[in-house]
Amino acid sequence: MSDNTASDRTDVVLVGAGIMSATLGALLRLVEPDWSITLVERLDAAAAESSDPWNNAGTGHSALCELNYTPQNPDGTIDIAKAINVNEQFQVTRQFWAYAHENGIVRDVRSFLNPIPHVSFVQGAENVDYLRRRYETLVRNPLFASMEFINDDDEFARRLPLMAAGRDFSKPVGLNWTEAGTDVDFGSLSRQLLAFGVEQGMDTMFGHEVRDLHQESDGTWTVKVLNRRTGEKSKLRSKFVFVGAGGGALPLLQKSGIKEAKGFGGFPVSGEWLRTDKPDLAEAHHAKVYGLPPLGAPPMSMPHLDTRVINGKDWLLFGPFAGWSPKFLKAGKFTDLPLSVKPNNIASMIGVGLTELPLLKYLIGELLQSFDARVDTLRQFAPTADGKDWETDIAGQRVQVIRRDAKKLGVLEFGTTVLAAADGSIAGLLGASPGASTAVPAMLEVMARCFDDRYSGWEPKLKEMVPSLGSKLSTEPRLFAEVWDHGTRVLGLNSRPGVV
Repeated sequence: MSDNTASDRTDVVLVGAGIMSATLGALLRLVEPDWSITLVERLDAAAAESSDPWNNAGTGHSALCELNYTPQNPDGTIDIAKAINVNEQFQVTRQFWAYAHENGIVRDVRSFLNPIPHVSFVQGAENVDYLRRRYETLVRNPLFASMEFINDDDEFARRLPLMAAGRDFSKPVGLNWTEAGTDVDFGSLSRQLLAFGVEQGMDTMFGHEVRDLHQESDGTWTVKVLNRRTGEKSKLRSKFVFVGAGGGALPLLQKSGIKEAKGFGGFPVSGEWLRTDKPDLAEAHHAKVYGLPPLGAPPMSMPHLDTRVINGKDWLLFGPFAGWSPKFLKAGKFTDLPLSVKPNNIASMIGVGLTELPLLKYLIGELLQSFDARVDTLRQFAPTADGKDWETDIAGQRVQVIRRDAKKLGVLEFGTTVLAAADGSIAGLLGASPGASTAVPAMLEVMARCFDDRYSGWEPKLKEMVPSLGSKLSTEPRLFAEVWDHGTRVLGLNSRPGVV
């Protein structure tokens, strides 16, 4: 995708060429075909940071396998409110993808979306009992009705031969299995959505970095841009700015001066994977299998052994192993964290430092782990794993949201937060998981909050794209069945690649 010369004035500026900006750009183009849109990306390629397939887990997060969304209450009941919310969000995303494919916006589905079972895995009688109760609670909801509970050793071995090989089954094992999970290459999807935008007249400025932005007296924004190749500076004037810059979003929202960004801080967490492309291993495991998070670990650090489909090739990934760096982006600077500390968020930052000691202890432990120790962790999933078959891969950088809190000064949040100015002229996205999987509902929220004078006029078109818009599929089983079956057929999710 080549650079185009952007005009000084534009209706919309999108900062960052990842899944969020790509999704918002496509949505806005579909409802406002005459608007001028300019995308600014500091790197020379699209989706090269968090949206790159090697920089994220590639899970279509829908709370099928992720145990952090189904905590156990003190009385032993299972709280599924978060699970329902995350799944509802993914259903919105899935419907838009189906529309995008039907209408030629996203042409190559298999390059970004593949059916992969989503599985929860636990060991020990107490954990198996929790998994049984989780299943019994979830399966009553139409969104989770196809889930299975498996605690039979032979069935475990049939479905997960790599994980069964060499396993001592004297320790009970349990699975929650949902066949209808997905593996997503958000990099490929982002590039297809951006290509659609360019075909429809969007200007792109790759290798350009937004250095500053401020609001003029008429409510428009002046965005200062640096060409990283030539050093040339330029300005864009825009009615609306969206900051979809991953870890780079917080510093830019701070520079904007909007009061909604005050008090927010960021805590960067890096990650590493073990990966292999050995055909015999990849063929013996076809699932995304999530375990329980270690004590003190952040929720997104649940270990999982995943089938990944990247550029048409099957890989296995295990991790993530958490690391730490002060950078807010993988291609960021070591000064990112210290420069993000401001008078309005220093109390929040200190508060988190005092209250998140278990997390700190966990991160230090992860940093000190050798390669062999990581392979030992992998053996909890695949007992016969041999370090010679695996290599280390560096994952992307995530910036967890630190928010003001009256009691603790600051709290760490692990969700995805949309920040928008009261006048709707600027918005941005903070946070990590479920992140990319919620791109469509998150960007619809941006549109509703920032264009409240236009949104009602857009709704008929938006309901073409997302038929369930405004409805809760968890309470409308008939509508759920209708949109699910349609999406499954359009996206070709009823069979595995190569299986007729």
